[in-house]
Amino acid sequence: MSIKQLSVFVENKPGKLLEIVKTLAEAEINIRAMSIADTRDFGILRLIVSDIEKAKEILSDDCVVTVTEVIAVEMSDKAGALSNVLKAFGEAEINIEYMYAFTASTELGAYVVIRVDDNCAAEKVLAQEGIATLDVSAI
Repeated sequence: MSIKQLSVFVENKPGKLLEIVKTLAEAEINIRAMSIADTRDFGILRLIVSDIEKAKEILSDDCVVTVTEVIAVEMSDKAGALSNVLKAFGEAEINIEYMYAFTASTELGAYVVIRVDDNCAAEKVLAQEGIATLDVSAI
């Protein structure tokens, strides 16, 4: 099952990331996962949050914000778990555009957020391989 991710274009200036995080905190929006990649002038902040629509609305006042469908794959927090996911995608010729990972407690395992070129094909491959995805209700 795909989930929604926010991509926020942020000026590469001191305090801008703090502004965004503080704005989300004040709106009682929990950040579940995040990644930031920067260039000289701006960064792309990718977020999985507890309330995607509210976050998009409040951040759009000061930043360019887009919503993207991604897949969050559940896996054990053990060496080799990610290679199983990547092998399944490779065999199905599914291209990965980017990804980032996060872990929970040992009992809850680890997750990797993956942006692919075809979510439906990716979800089908994962299901065939018995690899679970994060349900949107778990966010």
